[in-house]
Amino acid sequence: MSENIAAGLRLAPDALTRPFDPSQFNFTNTDELEPFLGVLGQERAVEALQFGVAMPRPGYNVYVMGEPGTGRFSFVRRYLRAEGKRLQTPADWLYINNFDEPREPRVLKLEPGSAAAFIADINQLIDNLLATFPAVFEHPSFQQKKSAIDRAFNQRYDKALDIIEKLALEKEIALYRDASNIAFTPMKDGKALDEADFALLPEAERERYHNDISALEVRLNEELASLPQWKRESTNQLRLLNDETISQALQPLLAPLSQKYAENAGVEAYLQAVQVNLLKTVVEQLVDENRPEAQSRVLLEEQYSPSLMVGHSLDAGAPVVFEPHPTYDNLFGRIEYNTDQGALYTSYRQLRPGALHRANGGFLMLEAEKLLGEPFVWEALKRALQSRKLKMESPLAELGRLATVTLTPEVIPLNVKVIIIGSRQLYYTLQDLDPDFQEMFRVLVDFDEDIPLAEDSLEQFAQLLKTRTSEEGMAPLSAAAVARLATYSARLAEHQGRLSARIGDLFQLVSEADFIRQLAKDAVTDVGHIERALKAKATRTGRVSARILDDILAGVILIDSEGAAIGKCNGLTVLEVGDSAFGMPARISATVYPGGSGIVDIEREVNLGQPIHSKGVMILTGYLGSRYAQEFPLEISASIALEQSYGYVDGDSASLGECCALISALSRTPLKQCFAITGSINQFGEVQAVGGVNEKIEGFFRLCEARGLTGEQGVIIPFANVATLMLDERVLEAVRCERFHVYAVRQVDEALSLLVGEQVGAADEQGRFPSGSVNARVVERLRDIAAIDLEDDDKPEEGRPAGAKAPEEEGK
Repeated sequence: MSENIAAGLRLAPDALTRPFDPSQFNFTNTDELEPFLGVLGQERAVEALQFGVAMPRPGYNVYVMGEPGTGRFSFVRRYLRAEGKRLQTPADWLYINNFDEPREPRVLKLEPGSAAAFIADINQLIDNLLATFPAVFEHPSFQQKKSAIDRAFNQRYDKALDIIEKLALEKEIALYRDASNIAFTPMKDGKALDEADFALLPEAERERYHNDISALEVRLNEELASLPQWKRESTNQLRLLNDETISQALQPLLAPLSQKYAENAGVEAYLQAVQVNLLKTVVEQLVDENRPEAQSRVLLEEQYSPSLMVGHSLDAGAPVVFEPHPTYDNLFGRIEYNTDQGALYTSYRQLRPGALHRANGGFLMLEAEKLLGEPFVWEALKRALQSRKLKMESPLAELGRLATVTLTPEVIPLNVKVIIIGSRQLYYTLQDLDPDFQEMFRVLVDFDEDIPLAEDSLEQFAQLLKTRTSEEGMAPLSAAAVARLATYSARLAEHQGRLSARIGDLFQLVSEADFIRQLAKDAVTDVGHIERALKAKATRTGRVSARILDDILAGVILIDSEGAAIGKCNGLTVLEVGDSAFGMPARISATVYPGGSGIVDIEREVNLGQPIHSKGVMILTGYLGSRYAQEFPLEISASIALEQSYGYVDGDSASLGECCALISALSRTPLKQCFAITGSINQFGEVQAVGGVNEKIEGFFRLCEARGLTGEQGVIIPFANVATLMLDERVLEAVRCERFHVYAVRQVDEALSLLVGEQVGAADEQGRFPSGSVNARVVERLRDIAAIDLEDDDKPEEGRPAGAKAPEEEGK
């Protein structure tokens, strides 16, 4: 009977894996294949990306959702670059000096590819200015006109002094003048008197000289009253002469630029402003012959040379920019500062572009986790996308933390499509918490975690490997190696009909295998290199699993793989340590005793059981009640535990084993310890699929192999998990030799029959089980416990006659 039960549930070796054979491929190695430039099996994501990129209306920015390693980033960037080449190249942008308000630099828009030429033209203009000035002021024509103005002023001045001098001579007074002073001195007999001689004169004569000199000073003031006006007129004439000379000199320098950029109103206005400002700059900075030319050049560049924000080559197409470190400055640009004697200063030449400047007119790629981890950035990005304006400012200015003079550059119109790449969890979090997110990122590109195996999937899979090996300069792969990689990919996907979309993990294995090939000096990466790479990785990451296995073999961790025991069975767990995951058996135990505590989940009681595990135990209560306690109340006390488990326990994959252990304890029926079991159940006793089934089977197999395979050992799994089996070749070989077995069950009774070794009894139409069967013994045990509880309720309390009411019942 026992063998018949097992034979009906035992899986054939062919059902335990999906073999990929080299004969499925029509090539010897991947050098014979064409490269594959798409993304494998992600048609939904590709269509969504195509729509999002093509949609021109605002708000249709893109969120690319999926797990790292699925190729989402490389495909999106490759697709955007291909699309960008077909689109129009956006304009070039410059910042220029605002001569009226230097703190508010103006922006200049130029045709694509012309910014560099315009900057070169302005620099050439600066060279011409240095060659022209101050040489133009040394021209004879300018000197003659300047001398005429100076002469006219001097003639007026000399004429006034001549009148005074004649009057002074009549009074015997001499007039002396130098560059800055005019003085009167008394004379006697045609000779100027010094102070000693003047003191010897009679007092009356001295008084006369004083009065005459005072009168002459008054008359001098009267004659020179118009001197400031003469000076102003002379200065104005000199300024007009300078302006006229400068304008005439600038005309041949600026005229070619004005003609070249006549169709750009912004450039034309800037050149006119430059011409007006140069009238002042030339006089102030270029007339001094003693100033070094290098210093004059720096001064001119600081005032007139444009500051390049974005420049494109003519046929570049729309830009595709990825910003790996999306800080505020890296995205929106920054205003840099210089220091002068401890004081900070800046100018339009200190403006530095950000990723949004470079991506304007094209596409900007950002990583969601990094973007949201930077202060100020998310809100500023939303403002820019909503207003469609790119404003450059310091975020600290809004907080009042900027204690220096800054700039307010003119805003640039923003036309960019933002593509954010992030996880599913972050996408749904943003949808829940940020009402603006859905309005601005209306296109979702969802990359699946695995790929259905279609007719052309394997060929595309091989082409993808060819593309990667060619790009990385690795050797080609043999057909057998590609078949082994397909098996590995299906194992990652945990499905016989799918391949994993985690292309990054696959390429990592190819790189490691190629390194092993190099050491072996082989020309082609073959299946042996793949196997050695897999084995090497398992060895590198296998310390923890090997230590646990040693503890089980040494008896430190109690796991039986032979014999039978009541209330015990071997459950299966998956442990994840770093980038490795491995399966290990764990003993599940159950005890039953009279009482009304119900089924106690020890893991939950000590706060080690996570919600899903606790849910599985609660479902177990529902199953027991509906299955066995239809004619009496379910009044038991039971405890279930995952023995020697000292960490958090989550998942409901142990609920099938817990159910079998509990039924074993109730019916006092021993369970075979040569089996390990995994599966989830519902309240109707149906066995449901669980995760990590391959690792779980292999974990118990390693223990049995270490102790010696007997041919009786095996693993019980849900039938729904058969399609997910992609077992290791060592397990497959043991199953082929009938030294190890895998069983698939649909109902709790099937698993229980395997563990007990006999049919556990099916219920008839009245819900009764065959006498003496395991299920019948469960009903009888539950009935006995319920009867004990009822008898305890009917017993009178000590000191009170039977039937008397308890004090708390009085008055009810």
